[in-house]
This record gives sequence, structure tokens and C-alpha cells, in this order.
Amino acid sequence: MAQEENDETSILDARKELSELEKAIRSYELQTLLGDKDDKRNAIVAINAGAGGTEAQDWVEMLLRLYLKWAESRKMKTRIVDHLAGDEAGIKNVTFTVSGPYAYGYLKSEHGIHRMVRISPFDANGRRHTSFASVSILPEIADDIKIDISEKDLRLETFRASGPGGQHVNKTSSAVRITHVPTNIVVQCQNEKSQHRNKDLALKILKARLYALEKEKQDREKQLRHQSQKEIAWGNQIRSYTFNPYQLVKDHRTNLEVGDIERVMNGDIDIFIDAYLKWLQN
Repeated sequence: MAQEENDETSILDARKELSELEKAIRSYELQTLLGDKDDKRNAIVAINAGAGGTEAQDWVEMLLRLYLKWAESRKMKTRIVDHLAGDEAGIKNVTFTVSGPYAYGYLKSEHGIHRMVRISPFDANGRRHTSFASVSILPEIADDIKIDISEKDLRLETFRASGPGGQHVNKTSSAVRITHVPTNIVVQCQNEKSQHRNKDLALKILKARLYALEKEKQDREKQLRHQSQKEIAWGNQIRSYTFNPYQLVKDHRTNLEVGDIERVMNGDIDIFIDAYLKWLQN
């Protein structure tokens, strides 16, 4: 009707509404693929540097930025729980939470080893480097799920939290490290100011890891999402990010390829999430 009347304003409004409607439909389509009981939960994300030294630690920081931007675009809240700065640059490992509708359901597509290929800014000779980082995704356990943990099975250690590069060391031992002796699972939190709060957060992450471990035992068909990480190196990656000599992001499970790597690194990973959920259902 707007075209018949040459009403440019109405045409622009219709295009805008159509674009918003398409986004809403894609969102509903994704939610139909999120049928697991844990999909609606918040997520706990851990990123660890693998083979590649300083370059791998920089890669961890780049992935952290990617996921924080993705969460921001979906208006989800994030909170860094633990953070260990790299020796020269980047981050050795980081753990953070993502809170929002279906946070775990969306982010479970990222569980695995991520490989980066680029000309390293840390190499004076300008050589191309390959680096790896592992991304672990766990569902945050709600209060209605009871995970029994005996105090005698826990080894609690406290230490002084530190900022990037070992700076800003606290005068009190507020950071907490908890080891679950039967499974040898170790979690730690140091970003809260109080030891009590760090302990609460560490226990929450420990419960999530124990829950995932038990779920894996009970349902082997879901092992793909909860299995222990393989060696963080060649041959085990779920996705490759090539910056040089060409630009390409490829998911090795779905074979989806995207050439606009800058867009992906700025948090636009919905296309990979969508493809993974459909691949998982099939």
C-alpha cells in the first residue's frame, strides 16, 4: 500500500518492523531447539590458555572480550569470578558467569577448543603463529537442585588476591581455593572483596562441576557437551579463527564458515549458535 501511494516514510517503517520481526522469529526458532532442562539456566564460563605461550594468553583475552560483547548484545549480565593475568600479556585463565534467559542453552555451543591463526604482534620477525584456548561451559545450579558435599571431602585454602601482572596485592587473604578431594576438582575465586563471598562463589562453581560430572555419568548421550577437555592443541579444536593469510572463522562440527572475522570477534556468534543447535538436534 505504501508503494502504491509512494509513501517513503511508511516504506521505511515497514522495513524496520520487518527486520525486527525477522529477529524475533529467529529467536523463537532458537528457543524451540533449547529443550534440555538445563538450557534455561545461567552459565558459568571458563577460558584457559593452551599451546602457544603469550600468544595463547592473548587469545584468551580476545575470547573473553568476544563473549562479554555477545552477552551485552543480549542484555545479559556478566561477572568475572576468577582471573589470572598472563606473564607478559593477555590472560592465562578466567572464569565468569553469564546471567540471562537461556544463557547456558546458547553458550553450550562454545564448549571446546578454539584455535587461532595470525601473524603474532609478539613476534619481532612477524611470523604466523597458531594458538589454542579451551572454553568450558557449565549450567549454574539453581537452589532447588541439591548437591550434597561433605565438609570432610573439601580442602580449603586462602591466599592473597592480586590484580593484573601481580599488582595491587591485597593485604588480607580474601581469595579462596577449594579442592574436592574425591574427584580432584579444583575451583578458586578471588575477585570479590570478602573471603566469605569468594567461598560462596567457589562452592557454587564446584556444585556446577559436580552436577555436570554426575549428569555425564547418567546420560552418556549428552557427553558431547560435558566431557573433559582433550589436550588443548592440534586436532581437537571445534572452531578455527584464521586472521592471516586470509580471514575465515570455521566451525568444524557444522562446517559453517564466516569470512567477516571482525564481526565475529565483536560478539556476533548467533549464526554459529543457531547452526550448532540444529546440528545437535539432528
